[in-house]
Amino acid sequence: MANPATDRPTRGRHHTVQPRLRDRVVDRRKFLIYLAAGSTLTVATKLGLDVLAPGSASAVPTPSLPQPADLQDLGDILILSGKPTEALLFTVEVTEDGRVRAELPRMEVGQGLTTAVAMLVAEELDLPLDQVDMPLAPARPELLMNQLTGGSNSIRSLYGPVRAAAAAARTRLCEAAADRWGVPFDGLRTEGGRVVAADGRSAGFGELTRLAATLPIGELVTKPKSPSEFTLVGTPQQRVDARAMVTGAFKYTLDLDIKGAAPAMVRRPPTINGTVEAVNNEDEVRAMPGVLDIAVIDTGVAVVAETFGQALDAKDALDVTWGAGTVDDLSDEDIRKELRQATVPLIPPVSLPNQLDFQFDWAPINHAPMETNSAVADVRNGRAEIWGGMKSPIVAQQQIAKELGLPQGKVVCHVVQSGGSFGRRLFWDGPLEAARISKATGRVIKLMWSRIDDMRHGRARPAAHHRFRATIGPDTVLRLEHHTAFVETDWTHGLGEILTATSAELPGGDFGFAQTVFMLTVKSPYNFGVVEQVLNEVPLKMHTGAWRSVYSVSSRCGEEIVVDEVAQKLGKDPYEFRRAFLKSDAQRAVLDKVAEAGDWGRSMDDGFAQGIAFHEEYKSRTACLVEIDARDPHDPRVTKAVIAADYGLPINPRGLKAQLLGGLTDAISVTLRAGLHIDKGLPLEGSYSQFHYARQVDSPTDVQIFILPGEGEPGGAGELGVPAAAGAIANAYARATGIAPRSFPINFPVDFEPFPR
Repeated sequence: MANPATDRPTRGRHHTVQPRLRDRVVDRRKFLIYLAAGSTLTVATKLGLDVLAPGSASAVPTPSLPQPADLQDLGDILILSGKPTEALLFTVEVTEDGRVRAELPRMEVGQGLTTAVAMLVAEELDLPLDQVDMPLAPARPELLMNQLTGGSNSIRSLYGPVRAAAAAARTRLCEAAADRWGVPFDGLRTEGGRVVAADGRSAGFGELTRLAATLPIGELVTKPKSPSEFTLVGTPQQRVDARAMVTGAFKYTLDLDIKGAAPAMVRRPPTINGTVEAVNNEDEVRAMPGVLDIAVIDTGVAVVAETFGQALDAKDALDVTWGAGTVDDLSDEDIRKELRQATVPLIPPVSLPNQLDFQFDWAPINHAPMETNSAVADVRNGRAEIWGGMKSPIVAQQQIAKELGLPQGKVVCHVVQSGGSFGRRLFWDGPLEAARISKATGRVIKLMWSRIDDMRHGRARPAAHHRFRATIGPDTVLRLEHHTAFVETDWTHGLGEILTATSAELPGGDFGFAQTVFMLTVKSPYNFGVVEQVLNEVPLKMHTGAWRSVYSVSSRCGEEIVVDEVAQKLGKDPYEFRRAFLKSDAQRAVLDKVAEAGDWGRSMDDGFAQGIAFHEEYKSRTACLVEIDARDPHDPRVTKAVIAADYGLPINPRGLKAQLLGGLTDAISVTLRAGLHIDKGLPLEGSYSQFHYARQVDSPTDVQIFILPGEGEPGGAGELGVPAAAGAIANAYARATGIAPRSFPINFPVDFEPFPR
């Protein structure tokens, strides 16, 4: 399977492995111990050196103990936290015109969630999919922790409640038909939006809904369908909102026609978290055409005008004296230095002859959704009404009420579908800022952030540094150590309500959330003996947040590079080596699929190569094989990708393929070229022309995606697609160029003139 033309040594630091090592007794009394039970996680980590020595030469993997995410992952915790309010989560309304309406208590941001949940409803009711209407639910504080959209958790948490509610509606409709016709309930069935009797009589749902609503609650047991009975779920379906989106008919926040809403923009400081000391030309700017008001708020100086163009001109004309920000003295190299110093050292600091050491740096990455931060706010007469993209609408409502000094019941938060998120809209920065401006001016406000605002003052996945050490024996890995440091990730949205959000704001609370998320998401899928994972975070006050696959992209990409280089050191084919060390047949199935479909190991010209990688998270697993053209190492291009995934029970395979395709695009971006340069307290990037995210020309024209038939309940989808693709791209680049990537993105010049601060 090896390809001599492309399997060239990579340039990097390597150490010689002893050809023969004597058997020794391994003292494992102090190796890493994980205990996970219920919703409580206890981690005890030995940071010193375990004396490890290989046994006799063997190709058999060294078994690894289960890691926390193997026993209970973050999705399990989120589902558990929502259990107390699960019965309130989802309701189904059958209207007299035969349509079904159900409010979705999660946020749609383009991931296809609305379609997948509508399919579950339509499946249980035997109803055509186009007869299901699914608007987004507003903030529902009675749900407590059960209205957070994140952690690839939406389908996992909704799968049971949605089916139960729809099945209950089906039962009630059949009860109504049985009562009307005087026939046994057991002889009725549903089909095409109708209840059908054994004698052929039928009635549409709309004809029965009024009677069904008035019948006394019976003793019939409602039972959702078995997956073996599904006829719609598991089949590829077009998104229910696709036509509206591509024709421009879809209404995003700024398309809403809210009476009296006036456009507003904000002049922001020249450094992160800078403050306003004085507005030096307020009267002059107030006199500009169309300007309605100016207000100083926590995040800058807001300008309200008759049009967005007038607001933009006016805010750019403001002369403001600014106070210092929170990271004004820091630039890229300063941040990298702090991260390296904060990474818990490997012991001993110098590797032994049978150990390979690796270090990786990752630049911060902006969420950069197509739709920038925007919101509409009406804060008048002792009440507030807010419209915007909110993945944590309950805590948004609670925090906005607190900020405005209003009772929570006087604040209404309408959740609006947004044009992208990638984790960005877990925070309610736009809605809160719009509410502040509305309160300060007494006007209904339609707020828009400029693209420059969004790039420079929006949130980003923080910079990170990773250290890996692989202790190897003959044909095996005995120990894998992974120590990492991130700039502090902001977790103050908590689990979506104010109690956990407040706990994250307490001293050490945010780091506690970070540790929990890290330990419940990042895991090695390989039998590499003793596996140690250690996270530290540097408390720099920057605008950070969870970006797609949070800690896993850089962690698992780094490990997949380690796997390739260890395989090379041991003289093994990268695919065969992975296959031997993966822990389960389900994992090997997706790896085998991409190797077969992608013709792994085929002969390629100089400058071209294949790369392969694997990832497992949130009860789902995927493998990716890519081919790269890196004849110019400074301008590489992925030319082909083969991806396979096992999500357990797939709801909408077409939607899952779209998620994986999006993950591939994200991986191409952050692995090869996209990131933020921090210069004296501010990102240099200010537009898509400067933020080098993958364009159409950067995307491979040959992409094959396979959704393997899985069993059990659905696994998570949104986070899965990035880490394996990133690892495959990095490995392909190394094989094509002979250059071992250690800093990401690989090509990261400042090849633009930054906009003025």
